[in-house]
Amino acid sequence: MIHEKTILIVDDEPRTREGIRKTLEAWSTGRNRIQTAASGVEARDWLASQPADLLITDVRMPEFSGLSLVEAIQHFPSKPAVLIMSGYADFDYVHQAIKLGVVDYLLKPIDKEQLLQTVQKALHVHEQQRRIQTIQEMVDPKLFEVKERREQQGNTPIGEALAYIEAHLGEPMTMRELADSLHLNSSYFSVLFKEQVGLNFSEYLMRKRVQRAKELLVQTTMPISEIAESVGYQTDKYFIKVFKSLEGLSPSKYRHAVNERN
Repeated sequence: MIHEKTILIVDDEPRTREGIRKTLEAWSTGRNRIQTAASGVEARDWLASQPADLLITDVRMPEFSGLSLVEAIQHFPSKPAVLIMSGYADFDYVHQAIKLGVVDYLLKPIDKEQLLQTVQKALHVHEQQRRIQTIQEMVDPKLFEVKERREQQGNTPIGEALAYIEAHLGEPMTMRELADSLHLNSSYFSVLFKEQVGLNFSEYLMRKRVQRAKELLVQTTMPISEIAESVGYQTDKYFIKVFKSLEGLSPSKYRHAVNERN
């Protein structure tokens, strides 16, 4: 059975742990995978071997506290959103946990309604964080360098050229036509473009088109042929060839790989 989300509950008190599990299972109705751990060490080892979307952990536990657990998972490749459970006397721990990026905290004894509201909020935050991470991973590092250069350039002819390319990626475009529109000699424009952008015109245009295609592959269900056309390629065969030369795999395999990871 495929589950939408995985939630790990960590508490050394069996009654609290099982109470939360039952509440979340009743709310989830089988949609999500609800797991439990009886100690911070058990939870750390579990998270080291498999991903979770949400970690709900008690702050005070013997040997390995909830705070130690949150610190331990900071550098895990797949990091869950975190909710901590605490008593009235634990606000120093709560303050430290918030510094570590904890989404929220639940005050013991746990109120069922508050638990469900907070869990839904935390899962939403985690979803947003994963989307942002996916977008960051998709960014072509060479285009990122261009962006930094452009911010230093200000309003220059090449800045205007980059803005035009951004706005007209799906249209036929040649360097000569773009140079003419800026009233520049095409040879001079070519040298100036490479000097200020760090890439020649054709490579920059190719990378921008593939970058836009990657975004469409991940964020939409558009067919490959439509994506190819929308980023300025007349045939999907040529688009696939260009995409593969830059990314090392076909557009359809890229889409599948990113969707599998998320």
